[in-house]
Amino acid sequence: MMNTKTPVITQKQVAAFLKPRPVDSHKGLFGTVTVFGGANGMVGAALLAGRAALQMGAGCVHVGLLADNAPVVDLAQPELMLHSASDALQRLPHPALSRGERVLHHSPAVSVGEVLLIGCGLGQSPAAQKLLYDALLLDIPLVLDADALNLIAQRPDLRGMLHTRKAAHVCTPHPGEAARLLACSTADIQKDRPAAVLKLAKRLGGSAVLKGAGSICATSDGKLYINHTGNPGMSSAGMGDVLAGMIASFIAQGLSADEALLLGVHLHGAAGDELAKQQATLGMSATEVTAWARWLLNQWISQ
Repeated sequence: MMNTKTPVITQKQVAAFLKPRPVDSHKGLFGTVTVFGGANGMVGAALLAGRAALQMGAGCVHVGLLADNAPVVDLAQPELMLHSASDALQRLPHPALSRGERVLHHSPAVSVGEVLLIGCGLGQSPAAQKLLYDALLLDIPLVLDADALNLIAQRPDLRGMLHTRKAAHVCTPHPGEAARLLACSTADIQKDRPAAVLKLAKRLGGSAVLKGAGSICATSDGKLYINHTGNPGMSSAGMGDVLAGMIASFIAQGLSADEALLLGVHLHGAAGDELAKQQATLGMSATEVTAWARWLLNQWISQ
């Protein structure tokens, strides 16, 4: 069910969030995204998210990988800084450390525009659960995707931590993940998607998007928006990882979590639509969507 009065996200609306960069720009002005995920067999998910974050304009992107045989460089995007998950976590300060302790432990203060994205190819191992627990302790904006949401569905203690955090967070479930989070069936979610995403936002706190045909966003103040960009060609692996990376990148660059959510969702679908115009609906890849999203983003800023 969809209320006909639910506002539709428009290009004009989200393009208004964008500002031209000053002439004397440097990477420190545009934030840092750290992506946690990439367990054995799923390294590509974290890399796709990291590439999307970088290509949407984040100043720096770190990727913390859980895989035993993790690569040390992404040959397709060598600008990404790859680490083990534990090493990537070390560069972020534990909230219990004072400034003096951070110096002693060589742990830097969080920079302006620091954002954490966790879940892309994360898996559900004990190591993944510990990493998510540590991430939830940090006073940094979070984007929670994929297995981060599946773990939160399994562990009420992790869900409770979301409500004690001060920093913003965005959750990006597909209907199956939403069903696990709300302890119902996927059919129940699809029967009333607006009610489901509002319930998700309330249960998890922060902002949420329920992905799918006509993705529905619930902002942190309880407002609903529906997105009409996107097409069936986007039903392929990695699309959600790219969307999560885009949202994290926009938060890092200074947009609010709600603005980043609406811009990311609309731009992601619009990029898929541009690809479809090239008769590339079948076999559309997440990598191609990232490239078209970058092109569109630059068009919108220039306009």
